[in-house]
Amino acid sequence: MQTMHIGELAERTGLSLRTIRHYDEVGILPPSSRSEGGFRLYTEDDVERLLLIRRMKPLGFSLEEMQALLDVTDQWDTETDPDRRELLRASLDAFRASAAERREKLVQTLARADEFIDRLNRY
Repeated sequence: MQTMHIGELAERTGLSLRTIRHYDEVGILPPSSRSEGGFRLYTEDDVERLLLIRRMKPLGFSLEEMQALLDVTDQWDTETDPDRRELLRASLDAFRASAAERREKLVQTLARADEFIDRLNRY
């Protein structure tokens, strides 16, 4: 499995080293492994995980909510029990609905910002 250091992960995701380290400290993005020298090492799966986190942030999801969704997505590919899979689907549906609702609020906020800028352009 090919790994990368935190700097490459930061470059590929557009997030700062500080942010990635914070996500490690709070437990939502631990490194996949560490080098012999103790450096954090990440994989392509970690890139995808971090991109998901990055997409949740502007929608106002808390770290706890991010962790909950990551737990669901981590289990999704490996779960074979139909009942458990249905519970995971329900969780994904709830996150999808919440994301859509939050997105709509952002759209409304942006519309108000556009109105404000238009108002200022009158002067």
